[in-house]
Amino acid sequence: MTRSLRTGVWWVALVLAALALGIPGQAQEPGSSAVSYQLPPQAIIDILDAPPPPSVVVSPNRQVVALVSRISMPSISELAEPMLRLAGARVNPRTNASHSLPRYTGITVKGIADGSEVRVVTPPNARIGLLSFSPNGKWMAFMVHRANGVELWMADPSTGLAKAVTSATINGLGGCDWLDDSSAMLCHFIDAARGPMPEPPRVPPGPRVQENLGKPAPVATYQDLLASPYDETLFEHFFTSQIAIVAPDGARTPVGRPAIFASASMSPNGQFILVARTKRPFSRLITAGGFPKDIEVWNRKGEVVRKIGEQPLGELVPINGVITGPRSYRWNPVEPATLVWAEALDGGDLRNTVPHRDRVLTLKAPFEAAPTEFIRTEWRFGGLSFTEKGVAMLSESDRATRLNRTWMIESPGATPRKIWERNPQDRYNDPGTPMTRAGTSAIRQVGDTIFLRGTGATPQGARPFVDRMNVTTLATERVFQCDDKSYETVVDVLSDDGTVLLTQWETRTDFPNYFVRNLTRSTKVAVTDFKDPAPQLSGIQKRLVTYHRKDGVALSGTLYLPPDYKPGTRLPFVFWAYPREFTDPALASQVSGSPHRFTAIGGASHLFFLTQGYGVFDDPTMPIIGPGETANDTYVEQLVASAEAAIDAVVELGVADRDRIGVGGHSYGAFMTANLLAHSDLFRTGVARSGAYNRSLTPFGFQSERRTFWEVPEVYAKMSPFWYANKINEPILLIHGEADNNSGTFPIQSERLYMALKGHGATVRYVTLPLESHGYAARESILHTLYEMVSWFDKHVKNAGGRR
Repeated sequence: MTRSLRTGVWWVALVLAALALGIPGQAQEPGSSAVSYQLPPQAIIDILDAPPPPSVVVSPNRQVVALVSRISMPSISELAEPMLRLAGARVNPRTNASHSLPRYTGITVKGIADGSEVRVVTPPNARIGLLSFSPNGKWMAFMVHRANGVELWMADPSTGLAKAVTSATINGLGGCDWLDDSSAMLCHFIDAARGPMPEPPRVPPGPRVQENLGKPAPVATYQDLLASPYDETLFEHFFTSQIAIVAPDGARTPVGRPAIFASASMSPNGQFILVARTKRPFSRLITAGGFPKDIEVWNRKGEVVRKIGEQPLGELVPINGVITGPRSYRWNPVEPATLVWAEALDGGDLRNTVPHRDRVLTLKAPFEAAPTEFIRTEWRFGGLSFTEKGVAMLSESDRATRLNRTWMIESPGATPRKIWERNPQDRYNDPGTPMTRAGTSAIRQVGDTIFLRGTGATPQGARPFVDRMNVTTLATERVFQCDDKSYETVVDVLSDDGTVLLTQWETRTDFPNYFVRNLTRSTKVAVTDFKDPAPQLSGIQKRLVTYHRKDGVALSGTLYLPPDYKPGTRLPFVFWAYPREFTDPALASQVSGSPHRFTAIGGASHLFFLTQGYGVFDDPTMPIIGPGETANDTYVEQLVASAEAAIDAVVELGVADRDRIGVGGHSYGAFMTANLLAHSDLFRTGVARSGAYNRSLTPFGFQSERRTFWEVPEVYAKMSPFWYANKINEPILLIHGEADNNSGTFPIQSERLYMALKGHGATVRYVTLPLESHGYAARESILHTLYEMVSWFDKHVKNAGGRR
């Protein structure tokens, strides 16, 4: 229906009719219009419609890889499927699964050693999700999403033969996980006795009431929350599962009674199940992850062997705090049936002064004894991993100093040895992350050796590496590091001595592909031969640019020039950025990324401007620096200074026309864009997508800001471009998904900024994308977004006259 009535009784009649029919009213106002989806230039369409390369999944036995073909973009009709917003999730009631369909469409199994290929037989026009190999690599499981539900399929990777082992009765909100012995999967099924979807009440049963009894509950601004008793009924209906063990031949053994399972995992010996059962009271302030839970151990009959504890409702968790009761609970992956979990010793509140923040507990089968205290941590517990030989690696973090520590514990009761203490923002000194054995969560250990994989950040760009670390001496030895002319990451270690690696290799001009690299023989053999889906962009010029802010902070960004760029030409430019917070100027100055990566473009990327004669300065660093919690006290000043330095850098290189530069960003980058237009005259225009502009609407913190609005109202006000809408005198394009699900970026943020700008006579265009979330998915939406961006920049940057 065309919405063209604007004023008077006809407008009132239209709205009343819409309300009577249960249709959301959307009145048009002067300056607005209903339009159809538009298309960007053909060069952009051709690139987006090209088939993307497959995704790659490596088998745990490291003998084959699964090449999973996929579509690049769904259609808007898929987004128009029915959707329920329940406790932070988006559910398709027809399928009892996530509203977003997976994009995978087919599977080919490829031998790593010989390059042989086997096509897996899948249903016609299948949508495939959650592909996983069994731990021994002999089976491959995947979900097939039908119009009426989700099926579990299993395939033999050696032959490609596949079959459905269930009907469309899988609860897609829970899924399936392999048992460690590869004999079966633990799956979540729709409760067969639940009946049809509950009907909404014809008449409201009463007012909606929320109440707080004097206890502080400082929660973030979540979306898609439960809002009524009917929502609670729907949540129980769709999230309740019957768990069962399913063998490759389809044999199914139900376990216990149906429940709302936040998680369910089988012990390594296959005899017990660790479950977290969600229970009432449900919350209307937080998502399902914060609902109360009972943590229990079941046997394979579904009988409760031991109740580990309860998790309380998460509404009362303080800012930067954690829940009381068991958390981070899991099985020790290298023991038959041993539980590990953490509990707070400070009430979950960092404001409490205590000698130890957390303790880690363990409990072995048959779970009759009291839990054993494994260790206490001075700082907040961050995680615990085990090597295949039982050596523990524990991490903890301190909010005040922003430091992380990692400890090695050879055995229970052994004195912990500190391996690292570092700021996680220190990319140059990142020691890497321990590599797990494929198909397990255990850290791979050969003799006394484990392997560490890192990004290898340097002032010249990232050079990924793998180190060998001795768990006895803690000495490290570099096994592999990417050269300085390419970008090569290690996907897996194929030999125990670390001399044979599976890597992904790319350069500025070579499309990413997988290789087996033998370090002893100095050979590199291709496993895949993916082709560039957009060869028309092969001439793009790319380089890392470094420069300094006026306060001495070193900055960097990636400069892109179009394929046909002629040296000496000053181009119209697009700056696309995203601010980040730091406590240390030296760390803010570190270079991230690599100039040697292949440029692949997809989605609503700003890099498509390269097809239209623009230069692009991508991710110029916009650091916001300050000790403790004070970085944002000078947010605006630092933001403007970083933008000034970035403009000076590209102008001094002779590639940019200072008078024809626009800025843009998504989410926090949109927030940045509006602030730059409000507090400077550096840019001709801005594009702000899915942003938040009034920080009083996110009063309990946002991004890395953890102080509340009431603690620093002046900071919230100064950082909010909505408060300075009267100073935005450059044209701005606002784009927002109408179904944005991101915390804090409610569509009303863009709507209110638009009204404020319009009220002050600004040049502004406000585009909302039906059915789209925080990131845009549908082909129609992505193409229209790029149409809007290119058209806006062409008018206000490329073809703009001189400044007044």
